[in-house]
Amino acid sequence: MSSPSSDSVPASAGFSALELKPEVLRVLADVGYEAPSPIQAATIPSLLQGRDVLGQAQTGTGKTAAFALPILSRIEMRVGKPQALVLTPTRELAIQVAEAFQRYATHIPGFQVLPIYGGQSYGPQLHALRRGVHVVVGTPGRVIDHLDRKTLDLSELRFMVLDEADEMLRMGFIDDVEKVLQATPPERQVALFSATMPPPIRKIAQRHLKDPVEVTIKAATTTAANIRQRYWWVSGMHKLDAMTRILEAEPFDAMIIFARTKQATEELAEKLQARGLAAAAINGDIAQAQRERVIQQLKDGKLDILVATDVAARGLDVERISHVLNYDIPYDTESYVHRIGRTGRAGRNGDAILFVTPREKGMLRAIERATRQPIEEMKLPTVEAVNDRRIERFKQNIKDTLAVGGLEQFQQLIEQFEQEHDIPAVEIAAALARIAQGDRPLLLEPPAKREREREREHTRERDTQPKHVKDGDGRRPAREPRHRGDESRDFSPRQVRPHATEAGKRTYRIEVGHEHGVKPGNIIGAIANEAGLESQFIGRLSIRGDYSLIDLPDGMPGEVFEHLKKVWVNQQTLRISEWDGKEADAGEHPPRKHGDHKPPHARGGYGGGKPRPHGHGGGKPGGGKPPRRK
Repeated sequence: MSSPSSDSVPASAGFSALELKPEVLRVLADVGYEAPSPIQAATIPSLLQGRDVLGQAQTGTGKTAAFALPILSRIEMRVGKPQALVLTPTRELAIQVAEAFQRYATHIPGFQVLPIYGGQSYGPQLHALRRGVHVVVGTPGRVIDHLDRKTLDLSELRFMVLDEADEMLRMGFIDDVEKVLQATPPERQVALFSATMPPPIRKIAQRHLKDPVEVTIKAATTTAANIRQRYWWVSGMHKLDAMTRILEAEPFDAMIIFARTKQATEELAEKLQARGLAAAAINGDIAQAQRERVIQQLKDGKLDILVATDVAARGLDVERISHVLNYDIPYDTESYVHRIGRTGRAGRNGDAILFVTPREKGMLRAIERATRQPIEEMKLPTVEAVNDRRIERFKQNIKDTLAVGGLEQFQQLIEQFEQEHDIPAVEIAAALARIAQGDRPLLLEPPAKREREREREHTRERDTQPKHVKDGDGRRPAREPRHRGDESRDFSPRQVRPHATEAGKRTYRIEVGHEHGVKPGNIIGAIANEAGLESQFIGRLSIRGDYSLIDLPDGMPGEVFEHLKKVWVNQQTLRISEWDGKEADAGEHPPRKHGDHKPPHARGGYGGGKPRPHGHGGGKPGGGKPPRRK
């Protein structure tokens, strides 16, 4: 077997140096990826050249992009038999990999990827395979079933990927893996990734890989013992509000806040500045001279907070940095280790805080495994704690100003005003403090108390649907009209209660309603899981005929909003949009588009907008719950 290819590029060179397809580079720019991870930089050039690759890397190092990006750059867009097959040990990983392919193919029109795994009906898989897909991602058992049924034709396969091969060995799939490899054309390209290389995996590589390039990525597994690591479970509160509360209650000297994208760094810095914090952003778009000025301001104490991307913060060493806050969880464990290494330098103590949403739980566990250190859950500072700190700072500012002196001119003005208007000096001081405070409230208001079952009160608008009662023979006749003496029944639509937006929230329209059989719990559960919100923070929900209106916290992050558009509830995509304030007539609904209400798997896998195979039509709360990687 060969040594690592000399064609690999330094990770710092950026994705543009990897000669990926323009459409692929475009989506990487859209999401703000600035540079490849080590395994991506080491394997992508070889895979683009058609070389087989044997990669040893842990979960969380960026393996999926390492094989998905070159496959998408070389795939032919004719629709027919699968050109790429990815084998994964679990259904969760199959779904995750399929979603990654779909995300990276955003700017490749017509691309189709199909996940196939046990526990899912064969019908939708067969329909998609007959229609034609470019990439199949599946578990060994279900792939073997399709091969035995002759419903999966691998005769035109060009790319074969074995992901987490050692896990497939541990789960007893190694014979199935051999059978699948034997069913593939001999000229196909193979990439095998495994965290460890036990003898059976080595034998597979020797039998089925042709002169492979070997890549070994040892993820950083040590974090300084003098860095306290904590995570906050993002639920119910906007991340920006939570971060602001932490910044106010957590004593720190200087802090780096890590965000994934260039745009996010700039937006966060602006919002922190608006809250009176000395913050600035650095990212790949900032000139070197400006970067140096910002870092010098941080060193001099003129700045307290730096909002940065991974690339921009490389090599940063400032003694004042006592805290690192991961506003966005990193995509790989190595990035996390590098991030928190910006604090706790030269033996000093440091603090690292990580924000984790429910769908990122797997990455948190991967970080703990890679660093071999548990990360403790932190409790968000209470409103009372934040207010105590604000009062403490207010008093300290008075002490500091008195200590500086030079107040004689102001004292004379206060005495003069006191005599002219007969107003006590304490009231004048309070007025001046109010002027100095400006529009920003001195104290946080305690969170409004609301019942956890709020949605029951506002969601069950049963007057939009005729109620039914069981007759003696089991049939359900429609309820009789209110005026029994009136022989002419009123078939006009009943009036629905107007939707009033709750304070501090914004109303959105989602394209699922009564006629789809949806219940409040279906919607509340899906949005709570996908957006990382506790149900108590989801406001009024009004279910109409073929759509619903829902109040969500104002200022939802753009990426959450975009994700919610594609969430499936009762076999419908939410297609969430900001409500224009107009209500459709109670009895009128816009015509359905053909195929709109088919379950996602009946439309050829993930080609139509990242459906969620979990909970198809189940009508259970949390129908849009994301897959969990094991």
